[in-house]
Amino acid sequence: MARTRNRKESGTAERVLDIAERLVQIRGFSNFSYADIATELGITKASLHYHYPGKAELGQALITRYAERFSQALVEIDRDRRDARAKLEAYADLYAGVLRNERMCMCGILAAEYQTLPAAMQSEVIRFFDENQRWLAAVLVSGKSDGTLAYTGRPEDVAQGILSTLEGAMLVARPYGDLARFDAAARQLLNGLTP
Repeated sequence: MARTRNRKESGTAERVLDIAERLVQIRGFSNFSYADIATELGITKASLHYHYPGKAELGQALITRYAERFSQALVEIDRDRRDARAKLEAYADLYAGVLRNERMCMCGILAAEYQTLPAAMQSEVIRFFDENQRWLAAVLVSGKSDGTLAYTGRPEDVAQGILSTLEGAMLVARPYGDLARFDAAARQLLNGLTP
């Protein structure tokens, strides 16, 4: 009996995260409430507080889950693609996929609200970007050593530029509802790294 209850509670917690993630990616963190989630799930706000005592805890759980899934996607890119250029194309496609679903990168949208986030969420947003920049820098070093990528400057700085360009391209494409704007920026970015 307890096992069934735990599975049900875990299922509810996951559904809460799914709904909250969508709302954050569309509206931002400050523009949704527990009432929005409770209404969509057909449960009380008190039930939500059982799983996530406050919005800060919910936000931290959202970032943790999002970052874990993103990290897994990077592992799969490393596993499935040998060429550094192909890895960067697959990385850019992760962002394009989010935009295709009419959403934004969750950590990108949270970065726009950074000053209003609880400290624990701020730390998780920074960790997400740092991990992405480390992965990108490693891909850049590999690509430069095997001749598939060319760039000047430190790989860490170029990695920061890639991440910033893709996040910014999402923001600019969003009001137009035009994925082609994002694709053009990503293509231009990658072409600039090709020897």
